[in-house]
Amino acid sequence: MRLRTRPQPVDRLIVGLGNPGSQYARTRHNVGYLVLEELARRHGFAKPARAFSGRYATGEIHGIRVGLLTPTTFMNDSGRSVAAAVRELKLDLEALLIVHDHIDLAFGRLRLQHDGGHGGHNGLKSVHGLLGVEFDRLRVGVDRPPTTDPDIVADYVLSPFSEPRAEVDELVRRAADAVEVWLRDDLETAMQAVNSGV
Repeated sequence: MRLRTRPQPVDRLIVGLGNPGSQYARTRHNVGYLVLEELARRHGFAKPARAFSGRYATGEIHGIRVGLLTPTTFMNDSGRSVAAAVRELKLDLEALLIVHDHIDLAFGRLRLQHDGGHGGHNGLKSVHGLLGVEFDRLRVGVDRPPTTDPDIVADYVLSPFSEPRAEVDELVRRAADAVEVWLRDDLETAMQAVNSGV
């Protein structure tokens, strides 16, 4: 299904980064997709439509009008999808949260922050190139292999989680909880709650 009318206005846009295709479905690089799927399930969002070079759905979370976007451009070109959505929805960057995997955080750790570098993450590089850095991001720790070899690191993030499924599901639930905290609280309060592990 494709959006046939102008998208309804939303207060916040949450983007989950990942790669399209079943071969990437539960890989570390796609944890952003998993978090948005959990939020959509929790809050009864309708099936996403094709829009902004991605899959897009709208609904309410705790009384806030929210858009959920998963770019289908492949990770390296995510910025094109995100920039199109921000422009069409006429949002300020303070209304944007990007959820993505982060190899420099241990598995299970979450880090909510504003601004910051891309840390070598190609999806964030793409977003930075088109929108700058003045947005919030939720980094989801997936750990890293014991090497800095870029080919091994790339294979690692594109591989399925090695942790038990129950632990991955719990990480996704906690990350979805963190998004809800970001929606509910001011950024400073949300960062204190999420980054302290509460």
